[in-house]
Amino acid sequence: MTAPRSALAVSMGDPAGIGLDLCLAAWLAQAGGDIPAFFLVGDPDALAARAELLGLAVPIEEATPEQAAGRFGAALPVVVARCAVDPVPGSPDSANGQAIIGAIRQSVELVMAGRARALVTSPIAKSVLYAAGFGFPGHTEYLAALAEEHAGAKVTPVMLLAGPHLRVAPVTIHIPLSQVPLALTTEAIVQTGRIIAADLNRRFGIEAPRLAISGLNPHAGESGTLGGEDDSIIAPAVRQLQALGIDAVGPLPADTMFHEEARAGYDAAVCMYHDQALIPAKALGFHDSVNVTLGLPFIRTSPDHGTAFTLAGKGVARPDSLIAALRLADRMAGTEAALAGTARAESMSR
Repeated sequence: MTAPRSALAVSMGDPAGIGLDLCLAAWLAQAGGDIPAFFLVGDPDALAARAELLGLAVPIEEATPEQAAGRFGAALPVVVARCAVDPVPGSPDSANGQAIIGAIRQSVELVMAGRARALVTSPIAKSVLYAAGFGFPGHTEYLAALAEEHAGAKVTPVMLLAGPHLRVAPVTIHIPLSQVPLALTTEAIVQTGRIIAADLNRRFGIEAPRLAISGLNPHAGESGTLGGEDDSIIAPAVRQLQALGIDAVGPLPADTMFHEEARAGYDAAVCMYHDQALIPAKALGFHDSVNVTLGLPFIRTSPDHGTAFTLAGKGVARPDSLIAALRLADRMAGTEAALAGTARAESMSR
């Protein structure tokens, strides 16, 4: 089991992007706030070069995961994962693709072994990894595959955007809009809802999570006059979730789900496609929303933005989302550990 005082693992992401900039800025922010201890899984020389370029006085120290929490106040600990070539800010290089992939794998191994509290991933550029032979659609799918290697069981990841005003998850993700009605199934909606409800309980501490399920078509289909998917696919899923004891309502018209009064009625919204979920999430919390992967046997959060190559090395990238990702991962790990401890105590007292 992960030790309560262990640090968070942060994978370096693409070292030509803003990930290194943000790690440095987040470490410096500990003087003004409660930044949980973390270590970078990456190249200490690349990190030192970025600090020098940005003019940031950040001590960098190679360390083991076990040493990281104790050293964090004095230096930014780094668990070494070397780049193949020196990264140039703003100029991604597929020669570093295997190093980026390796840092993700190493980070997952550390978390699964209990040597890190949770995983926070820095942004990657999929095109760079594809050129290096990466065989997965994206970050999340790779994490799920690594989890399956360790857990020996099928893993179904669910993407949740968590911000200060909204939690929302799409059922379908990176597919063309024209394919959404074909990909959408009652089973997929039920599975997504079950995973969200379980993790909201286990890692967010919400005893009886309330889910709002969006419709697909305008006005949730308007009784079938604007499309039949809401009645034939989504409504049965809502009934099945309710039969499982999950507090779910819907299908609801998406255009009235996200104002303040509506949001007060649920703990997470489940949307049918990518932009239906991410537009309100980013409108309500662009700089402080966090990408959370539910359904994994470990906690994973990530900043809700990309590599931003044009900003790398210029000292203008804001660390808000990374800091939010670190704080949320720390809270989720604490909640999970506390609930597990309570369950053990109750079991022993029987």
